[in-house]
Amino acid sequence: MDKKQIALMAVDALKAEYPDAICSLVYTDPLQLLIATRLAAQCTDARVNIVTPALFERFKTAQDFADSTPEEVAEYIKSCGLYKTKSKDIVAMAKMLCEDFDGIVPDNIDDLIKLPGIGRKTANLVCGDIFGKPAVVVDTHCIRITKRLGLHNLKDQKKIEFALRDLLPPKESNDFCHRLVLHGRAVCTARNAKCESCCMDGFCPKNI
Repeated sequence: MDKKQIALMAVDALKAEYPDAICSLVYTDPLQLLIATRLAAQCTDARVNIVTPALFERFKTAQDFADSTPEEVAEYIKSCGLYKTKSKDIVAMAKMLCEDFDGIVPDNIDDLIKLPGIGRKTANLVCGDIFGKPAVVVDTHCIRITKRLGLHNLKDQKKIEFALRDLLPPKESNDFCHRLVLHGRAVCTARNAKCESCCMDGFCPKNI
């Protein structure tokens, strides 16, 4: 089997195993997803979901964040870790959104990565989940599992993103990445891959 065949089989296997492919972060609009994803860096989604209700009750628009200070935002997100850096990024991001994008979250990766604290992973997540565009969210689960599947032997996230874009059907790529997160948490973990319980055991090169 070549990489393309393995990728397509992985898409089908994960779709059958995890039919509901959704982001575990709780949000109601593009700005909330953008900020929640920034908070999720080196922090669990569960913790972010505990923090964001009060944060989003206080700050409802990009202008609300832009008119605030990093110190005020920090009070709401202290339990997320790296809160000083994240609060500075959130306020700076909001100011750029208001000044350059009329307070509206951009719908493309090139503009999204101009925002302070926003990398390609977050930009892809927003483009895929909010705007329904083909996206490849390269997080630790994606890197680990796709490497074990033999789809690449890379370390650079951008290179991995483009390698997977060449292998995955565009309409499936975003949901595929969500399913990798679920699979990485439950089965193909970093410490101990439970291959005997894996829906991809039959074609994963790791076991052939």
